[in-house]
Amino acid sequence: MSSLTEKDRPVVQLLLNAGTCPRCILRFCCVGSQMLYRHPHKDLMKDLQQFLGNNGEKEDPACLDVADPPCKKIRLEHREEGAEDVNHNGAILQIPEAASGNAAMESSAVKVCNVCLGILQEFCEADFVKKVCQKVNSADYQFTSFVFSVSLPPQLSVRERAAWLGVKQEMRNLGLPLAKDDIVQLKEAYKWIIHPQLSEELGVPADGKSLFEVSVVFAHPETDEECHFLATACPDCFKPAKNKQSVFTRMAVIKALEKIKEEDFLKHFPCPPSSPKKLCDALEIQCNNGAVFVAGRYNKYSRNLPQTPWIIDGERKLESSVEELISEHLMAEFKADSFNFSSSGREDVDVRTLGNGRPFAIELVNPHRIHFTAEEMKRLQQAINDSSDKIQVRDLQLVTREAIGRMKEGEEEKTKTYSALIWTDKAIQREDITFLDDIKELKLEQKTPLRVLHRRPLAVRCRLIHTMRSEYIDQHHFRLHLKTQAGTYIKEFVHGDFGRTKPNIGSLLNRTADILELDVESVDVDWPPTLAD
Repeated sequence: MSSLTEKDRPVVQLLLNAGTCPRCILRFCCVGSQMLYRHPHKDLMKDLQQFLGNNGEKEDPACLDVADPPCKKIRLEHREEGAEDVNHNGAILQIPEAASGNAAMESSAVKVCNVCLGILQEFCEADFVKKVCQKVNSADYQFTSFVFSVSLPPQLSVRERAAWLGVKQEMRNLGLPLAKDDIVQLKEAYKWIIHPQLSEELGVPADGKSLFEVSVVFAHPETDEECHFLATACPDCFKPAKNKQSVFTRMAVIKALEKIKEEDFLKHFPCPPSSPKKLCDALEIQCNNGAVFVAGRYNKYSRNLPQTPWIIDGERKLESSVEELISEHLMAEFKADSFNFSSSGREDVDVRTLGNGRPFAIELVNPHRIHFTAEEMKRLQQAINDSSDKIQVRDLQLVTREAIGRMKEGEEEKTKTYSALIWTDKAIQREDITFLDDIKELKLEQKTPLRVLHRRPLAVRCRLIHTMRSEYIDQHHFRLHLKTQAGTYIKEFVHGDFGRTKPNIGSLLNRTADILELDVESVDVDWPPTLAD
């Protein structure tokens, strides 16, 4: 195998004798050729056997030049398909035809690799790739590319360390250096092999930035048994955690391997590692689409509808909510697993939201359908509006995660306009309230209202009433139109909340005042963009 040089011979012999698969041998020989890893397992084994059988006599002298490998960044550069591969010593890679009838290879049975536990063997074959793709296709997702991720059994880190220590010792005996970072990582090699196969089967490219993820979770029955010595050597690294079946998680094992001394490791684990009793299991094949975000504005016409589900002490108080009336249609159309609702502020259950509505956004988690035309979004909006007379939505559209930040900025920075129906205990005349129209930029100090103190911290908030305009109705009623700073508690500004809001309408009129009805007339946040009808 001309990608290997004379200095690799003892490493190949050591690992082959220990039961290491050809692809792991290439990794520990620091071979960075992606194409080479994609060759069939059987062919790679024949090439290794031929390489050892040559005893250096038939190798091209140029390819046997024992030069230090270049840095990993250079070695692992992505190359275009068809381009010449350069081996880890700078020589041009040439794969020779394996000698037919290799007796040594024919007599050797394929065993589970003592390093990768079969990941780079059986789980690189076409049958497994088809199994993954069948799972993806049956899940019925929309996607135009994919990113592939893999979760490996924790003890692979232990076996990788054991193999490296064995190889390092062999190289040290020959007076040659071997840096751990020069070894090709198992996940990297696996993706080199699996990406082209998945891409061909699924008909879309692999893309590290794709929002559609295909993941495989591997497990092994001997994890606890093989990692147990680490718990004895580094007990502080392994602590029981909720929702974890075993304390031997990947991060805990890696942390312990960083702490344990080399001589202690060598006492408890064979280097190179011994052959495993069983192959890895592909425990789960999962698909997940990145979240999709839908935004719009809603009007609420009911005085008996909360914005979000109203549940107190586990008991539901009202049958529906703004959130649910909107989201149930989106969930069904996007075929999402769950959702997260957010809005620019919120109104009380008995408060209507009129005018151009309140901006909202819904995050749809793991949607199976992600592509919608503008016309389809219009039909979806109409379906929501036809389903209830309690709410209406407008400007329904797909947005980015980053765009939602504009809505949140408006919660504190923008203004809101309200209309309040106010009652007074003492009779009033029109001239008693006209002075309110002349008040501008009235500064309030509002302690956290008693009605929300159970869910908000106690604080004094300074807020502004920008303008007011009064409408006289009768001796005990008038309507007040207010333009305020976002975050102002309007009900408390009217009745005073037992003196917790100062000044208030009651103190300004020198009589008891209370609020009978409140409407939000506008939320002055210029988002999301207005759509043409």
